[in-house]
Amino acid sequence: MNNYKFIHHKECEFFPCHEMKNLEDFNCMFCYCPLYMMGEECGGNFKYTPHGIKDCSNCNLPHIKEVGYAHIQKKMLDVIERVQKEYLDKKKEEESKK
Repeated sequence: MNNYKFIHHKECEFFPCHEMKNLEDFNCMFCYCPLYMMGEECGGNFKYTPHGIKDCSNCNLPHIKEVGYAHIQKKMLDVIERVQKEYLDKKKEEESKK
């Protein structure tokens, strides 16, 4: 695996932040998941609290060495497309009002 896709930080006072069988494969690169804002479309194992807070404490997906990085990169492309579409739609709407 390429070094830029995997960081293992055993010295962190929160390590491991999630339970996993093989801690040697625990990827710390996404300490805070960048997919939180995707809500139900993130693809991870989460639940919502009664107060509507997304609880990702049972999600290991970003920390799985073999698939976490690729999954997040793929989902970030979705985020980029969504932001681009929102921008272009807004621009088109503004131009139609002129």
